[in-house]
Amino acid sequence: MNNSLKLVAALASGVFFGIGMALSGMTDPAKVIGFLDVAGNWDPSLAYVMGGALAVFLPCYQRFIKPRKHTLSGEPLCLPSNTTIDKRLVSGAAVFGVGWGLVGVCPGPAVASISYGNIGIFAFIGAMLVGSLVAKSIISK
Repeated sequence: MNNSLKLVAALASGVFFGIGMALSGMTDPAKVIGFLDVAGNWDPSLAYVMGGALAVFLPCYQRFIKPRKHTLSGEPLCLPSNTTIDKRLVSGAAVFGVGWGLVGVCPGPAVASISYGNIGIFAFIGAMLVGSLVAKSIISK
């Protein structure tokens, strides 16, 4: 598969993903915070979105992706080899979860909501990039 076709496939996948995120309400921080507020005014609608996504993805993953050794473009699949649950994994998940709960935005929906023109999303993405760079510099030491 040539590079331009890979770029088109990546762009089409990203656009399709973004449209799905927007249609499902996952790009709305208020909706996400309502979903995460299980002790207050809980909005379970995103659980149905996630459940529907898993219902479609899991059988497709088991049937078509898991048995493969290479991507459709012929490149080797890069799957994680470390399955250990350690302090680094738990602390990273905790920081991610706290950030998600405080702002109601995670990376995928943030990128998908750029088209809304919300200045707050640009601030979030900038902070996310800075946080990634800081984490990378800490880990590489």
